[in-house]
Amino acid sequence: MRNRLASFERYFRFAELGTDWRTETLAGITTFITMAYIIFVNPAILSQTGMPVAAVTAATCLCAAFGSILMGAVANYPLALAPGMGLNAYFTYTVVKGMGVPWQTALGAVFLSGIIFLLLTYAGIRQRLVSAIPHQLHAAVGGGIGLFIAFVGFRNSGIIVTSAAHTVGLGNLRAPETALAIFGLLLIAVLQVLRVRAFMLLGVLGTMLTGLLFHQLHWQPTPYSLTAIRATAFHLDIRAALHYGAFEIIFVFLFVDLFDNIGTLVAVTERANLMVQSGPNAHTIPRLNRIFFADATATIVGSLAGTSTVTSYIESSAGVEAGGRTGVTAIVTGLLFLLSLFIAPLIGAIPTYATSPALILVGALMLTGLGKIEWSEPHIAIPSFLTLTMIPLSWSIADGLSFGLTSYALIQLLTGKAKTKDWMLYLLSALFLFRFIYLAK
Repeated sequence: MRNRLASFERYFRFAELGTDWRTETLAGITTFITMAYIIFVNPAILSQTGMPVAAVTAATCLCAAFGSILMGAVANYPLALAPGMGLNAYFTYTVVKGMGVPWQTALGAVFLSGIIFLLLTYAGIRQRLVSAIPHQLHAAVGGGIGLFIAFVGFRNSGIIVTSAAHTVGLGNLRAPETALAIFGLLLIAVLQVLRVRAFMLLGVLGTMLTGLLFHQLHWQPTPYSLTAIRATAFHLDIRAALHYGAFEIIFVFLFVDLFDNIGTLVAVTERANLMVQSGPNAHTIPRLNRIFFADATATIVGSLAGTSTVTSYIESSAGVEAGGRTGVTAIVTGLLFLLSLFIAPLIGAIPTYATSPALILVGALMLTGLGKIEWSEPHIAIPSFLTLTMIPLSWSIADGLSFGLTSYALIQLLTGKAKTKDWMLYLLSALFLFRFIYLAK
C-alpha cells in the first residue's frame, strides 16, 4: 500500500510541487464547495427548454465528476470542470427559446462542438492560440478574472445590488444573509492572516454553521432519482443539428468555451506557479494538449448525458489558494460530484452567503500579479487595462480577453511593431473583430 501511494505521489509530482495528500484533499473539497451551486443553477436554467430538472441535475453531477477526474488524472492540474455558466444561458435563451431549436438538436450542436474541439487539439491549433496570447497580458487576465469572481461574490452576498440610478449600489447590510456574508468575509480573512492552512474551507463551514445557529439555513429537499438521467441521456439529435445548418450555434459554443477556458487556464496556472518559462519573454503551460483533451472529452460526454458545454471553472482558484497544486485536487472535486449523484438534494443546504466570501477573497488574491505589468509602457498598459476591466464589466472572460488581445494587436500594427512570427495573434484578433461585428447583440 505504501509503495502504491509513493508511486501516485511521484506521478502527481508531490515533492516537486511541495504538496501532500492532506493539502490536496482540502483543496479539492474547497473547490467543490465554491462551485457546488452549479448542481442546482444549471438544471434551473436548462429546464426552461423543457428538459426535466431531475435528469439535468444527474447529468450535471455526472459530467462534472467525469471531467474533473479526467483533468486531474490525465493532465495533472487542479482544474475542476462542469457545465459552463453563460454557455447554459446561451443554450437556453438564445438557441432553444430564441431560435426555436429543440433541445435535442441543441445538444447535437454541443456534441459537434466537442468533436471539433478534439480535432483542433490534435491539430495543435488550440495550443497555438494559447501561445499567441502575449505573456504581458497573463497577469491582466488573472486580475480581470479576480475582479469578475469577486463581483460575483459581492452580488450573490447582497453586499452589492442592482441600482436603477447607478447600475449597481450598496445593498442592505443589515439583511441577515448579507450580514452573515460579511461575517464570513472577516472570518476567512482572519484565518488567512493567522496562516491557518484550511482557512478557506473552515471559513465557509464556519459561516454556514453560524447561519444555522441564527436560523438562516433554509433547505427544502426536492424529489430526485439517479435513474431520471434516462430522460436526457442519448437524446441528442446530431443529424438534425447538421441538417439545421447550425454554424452560428456551434461557432458560439466553440468561441466562448475556447476563450473562457484559455482565460481560466492562464489565470489559475499562473497563480499556482505552474507555468514554465520557455524563453526570455515567453511562458508555456505544460501538458496543454492533455488539458484540452480533457475539456473536449467532457463536453462530448456532457452532451451525451444531457447538458450544455462543459468547461474549466474559475472557482478552481479557490482550491489553488487552499494549496492545491496537482490533479489530486481536481480528482477529489470530481469524486465529490460523483457522490452528489446520490445525495444531490443535500448539496442545496450550502447557502450562497457562505460561499460568496470565499469568491470575494479569492478574487482579491488573484490581483497580486498585477505588479508584473509594465504600466509605464502604453503598448502593454492599455491592452492590460482593457483586459482587466472588460472581463468584469462585460460579465464575460471571453469578451474581456478579446478586447485585450485585439487592442494589443492593433497597437502593434499601427505603431509598426508587428512581427511576422506573431501571425496567429493577428489572425485571432481578426476573428474577434468578426465575432463582435457578426454576432453583435
